[in-house]
Amino acid sequence: MSSSRVLSALALGAVLVCGVAACNRNTTPSEIGLDLAAMDTSALPGDDFYDYANGAWQRNTEIPADRATIGSFYRASLETERQVTELVTGIAQSTPQADTDNARIANFYNAYINTAAIDAAGMAPVQADLARFNAINSRTDLSRVLGEQIRADVDPLNATDFNTENLFGVFVTQGLATPGEVLPYLLQGGLGLPEREYYLSNDPDMVRIRGEYRAYIEHVLTLAGISDAAARAQRIYDLETQIARGHVTREQSEDIPSSAAVWSRADLNQRAPGIDWDAFLTAAQLSSQQRFAAYHAPAITRLAALVASAPIQSWKDWLAFHQINSHADVLPSAIDQAHFAFYGTTLAGTPQQRDRARRALDALNFYLGDAVGHAYVDRYFPASAREEVQGMVENIKAAFSRRIQGLSWMADATRAEAQHKVETIVVGVGYPDSWRDYSHYDVSATDAYANEINGERAEYAHQLAKLGHPMDRNEWWMTPQTVNAVNLPVQNALNFPAAILQPPFFNPNADAAYNYGAIGAVIGHEISHSFDNNGAAFDSTGALRNWWTEADLANFRQQGEALARQYDTYEALPGLHVNGALTLGENIADVAGLQAAYDAYHASLNGQEAPVIDGLTGDQRFFIAYAQTWATKMRDEALRGRIATDGHAPGMFRALTVRNLDAWYTAFNVQPGQALYLAPDERVHVW
Repeated sequence: MSSSRVLSALALGAVLVCGVAACNRNTTPSEIGLDLAAMDTSALPGDDFYDYANGAWQRNTEIPADRATIGSFYRASLETERQVTELVTGIAQSTPQADTDNARIANFYNAYINTAAIDAAGMAPVQADLARFNAINSRTDLSRVLGEQIRADVDPLNATDFNTENLFGVFVTQGLATPGEVLPYLLQGGLGLPEREYYLSNDPDMVRIRGEYRAYIEHVLTLAGISDAAARAQRIYDLETQIARGHVTREQSEDIPSSAAVWSRADLNQRAPGIDWDAFLTAAQLSSQQRFAAYHAPAITRLAALVASAPIQSWKDWLAFHQINSHADVLPSAIDQAHFAFYGTTLAGTPQQRDRARRALDALNFYLGDAVGHAYVDRYFPASAREEVQGMVENIKAAFSRRIQGLSWMADATRAEAQHKVETIVVGVGYPDSWRDYSHYDVSATDAYANEINGERAEYAHQLAKLGHPMDRNEWWMTPQTVNAVNLPVQNALNFPAAILQPPFFNPNADAAYNYGAIGAVIGHEISHSFDNNGAAFDSTGALRNWWTEADLANFRQQGEALARQYDTYEALPGLHVNGALTLGENIADVAGLQAAYDAYHASLNGQEAPVIDGLTGDQRFFIAYAQTWATKMRDEALRGRIATDGHAPGMFRALTVRNLDAWYTAFNVQPGQALYLAPDERVHVW
């Protein structure tokens, strides 16, 4: 369980998990918008709607060697990557004015792609950090260094730790149960594998993976020139296993109402003895902070005890390994390649690493994301697209509001709270209204390692600066060049980055059925996350508060349980089923969001009949557009990892959300006896 797990809970409902890309299609959008060549019209929609919408693409598409998965985000990702490459290489080849964002972009990019200089520097860049770890002689020293290492968790979609060298992560926003008070959340961290079950499960694949991880640790230490690599690797692996045992489970981590504990400064000493908290917090620049959101409270207690009980040498070895492992991309090529061989190939099944220039863009988007994003929207994102999507957002909000008004089972008091929450959602489309200031981020043209370290420190300072101030409901947690979207329940806000507002999600030349079925369903999904099994626990101010009557909450949970059972039946690989409980929030948002988008689409017709295009009715095009946005092909290793750790069901199953909408049955004449048919009383409506 990584420390970033909490971000997946507090930043609900990104449309997909980070890294899942989309369909590799080269068709030119037409009036219909759909990719007709991707379909297999010999399949009966009522038996296999996914195959009907995507069957030809599924059979004819190969996953590129440098990818673990592709799906309908790939096309948008490729176009965005082309644009950002054009933008960044132009900046990097120019001579920007010193101390500007363009200069920082150029320096970071040029240092990152200069692998000859990185290899020539060898392990020299990391030596000061390794010496700092080696100088630890006491528990106070260890506590201080653990505090120095702490970084901000800022990526709500990351499937692994943001910085695995951190025993704890820090996430800064309004406290779950402290409206108006911004707090630092303390989160569990410290694992090199994706989550605790990789260390503790008896599943044969997990056993194999952790054996390969143990060998990988030794290999990296050997490549780094660290002596006694085998013994150190065993100590590191044993310590991480103890850390994993200290973590709360994935299910516990996503139980938001049970995670709202607020600890005082004194509570840290009393409830989590073992760390010298004075030394830790001073080094973490939190010495004056008196209150903390203890999101993983049981884990904080157990990990603190481990600081006191585990041998100091084990901690020193662990710190050294994770400092190297977390920055392998800016250390000698042999270490970088070993890192990919394990994390890219062993864990995800990807046979080939992406080329250095593309990886440089990924790193830039992480460390200087707003600087790149500002330049990106200035050049590539038209104001007309922002305005049109903003209009769609308002239409879908209105449709969702009408659905709430029509719920026969909901009490008036609950309904009023729900309506107010919809009305007050803050929606950001395209890009933020204010941009990050990177003037305190020192970026070298020659030292790629220093650039990452300085970038982490700059981000941490940016996050800590929010303490003592009211929460900014307009804060963005995605960059404009991100092909995704997110719901932020603590802010009661949504982000729809510019990069997702292009084909295959949005096409200004396509008819309304296509756009409402594609980007409209994304918009509806994110709005609906405010009312999924986690989002519904927050009120309109972002406070964790029960605003439901007992009867309404029981009805809502009953619908959720039915949807979880539906997804439990989906078999991803022989014997490997989707976890309906784990993916429930996303699945609720899919059902409710698709229904709201469908209602908004029909409202947009203003009482007129939709035209038939290429033999397809408006409703048929709407549902096919939705299914095509979930075209997905994954390597088995990636699929297993998704099922084990991710709150998003694989796309081919998300496409089957249509089974719960009555209109889909009418559109495709789906009859009892067909494989996907659900009796009317078995269809889950939720909202």
